[in-house]
Amino acid sequence: MAGRNGRTVHDLRRENRAALLQQLYFDGPLSRYELAPATGLSSGSVSNVVAELAAEGLVEEAGSVESDGGRPRTLLRIAPDCGLLIGVDVGENLVRVELFDLVLTELARVERPLAVRDRYDVDLVVSHIRDGIADVLAAAGADPDRLLGVGVGVPGIVARDHERGAVVHGQTIGWPAVPLEQLLRERCQLPDGIPYFIDNGAKTLGQAEMWFGAGRGAGSAVVVLFGSGVGACVVTEDGAEGRAVEWGHLTVRVRGRRCRCGALGCLEAYAGAQALVERWREAGGAPRGETGEEAALAELLEAGYGDGGSDTERALALSVLEETAEYLGAGLSDLINLFQPERILIGGWAGLRLGPRFLESVRRHLGTYALDYPLGRVDVALGRLGPDAVTVGAATLPLAGFFARGGRRAERARVQELAGWRRALVARKG
Repeated sequence: MAGRNGRTVHDLRRENRAALLQQLYFDGPLSRYELAPATGLSSGSVSNVVAELAAEGLVEEAGSVESDGGRPRTLLRIAPDCGLLIGVDVGENLVRVELFDLVLTELARVERPLAVRDRYDVDLVVSHIRDGIADVLAAAGADPDRLLGVGVGVPGIVARDHERGAVVHGQTIGWPAVPLEQLLRERCQLPDGIPYFIDNGAKTLGQAEMWFGAGRGAGSAVVVLFGSGVGACVVTEDGAEGRAVEWGHLTVRVRGRRCRCGALGCLEAYAGAQALVERWREAGGAPRGETGEEAALAELLEAGYGDGGSDTERALALSVLEETAEYLGAGLSDLINLFQPERILIGGWAGLRLGPRFLESVRRHLGTYALDYPLGRVDVALGRLGPDAVTVGAATLPLAGFFARGGRRAERARVQELAGWRRALVARKG
């Protein structure tokens, strides 16, 4: 029976379960006594929900603590082995697949490199994901039926299609409307009921940092993914789900450099790692041999900050790096002026390499381009989760779905009958 607000008893029970599970997950172990004020549930509701979750193997005891004059209070925690999660990072240079237990302890991982000539070949990427999933399950001796889902972080805009599921529009990588979820369902040997969660890599990075990293406790934040290109995840309200924005394709110079997307003057054409290395070459810098982006960026940093090169080489490298810091400062200022976040966090493989070297320079340029009031309220720092953050964040996508369902496994999708007026319209068109 539904109440006046449309919520049923079933909805209320699911919400109570979700609230308790999330409280234990992020702040546990906790006692029943502590859970009541933390979740806003009555002590009776806490006892009932805990008993239900314990009977299902989702919650377990974790020792006890002394109480004020009474019996010791039993501590509760999430049972780590009550489910498995897979996170996938489709990166610029490799496909990383990791298997986790429910509390995100890594159980197995596989990394499959992508050569420059094969980068973003759809069939190859799908094969790497398929084989990686099979390999991590085999390495851990894990039953696929225990999976709560597979999360995948990808470059590009992810749209949802009623028939094909998640479709990736990756203009910069040559993926025009790739039905990635459909391809994975067709080729991965997983049980039919296992859900796939596919989203932009900046979104998965942002969710990981907000849940477990430098974003914890912030009511609003922007998390920047700085790799071959640049993107961002924006969280505008405390507890809200972040959303990916194509920050790298913000125009910073009219009729400027050609970007990978085909447009002129995008931020990514100046501040992405690929563009940074290209600008160094154009200015006369010379990476040794046909190195990849990561190795070339390391050489650029060594040329600018190391002791081995000549004064001319050092000055050239520092000039390119300083210009890049200014472009990043200007781009970050746009995010500050638009969203007025509490924190800006820089992650991604290139961001983590560059950040310690020139983060102070980026902060200095913010003062030139950002409005005083929002600039005075924002903290700019590096992410804390390292190069695996996208993969960890991808695994949080099925975990978030698990919480939202109150700890229930995903049901198989049911074919939904069209409304009467839609059936009539289809019949007329036919």
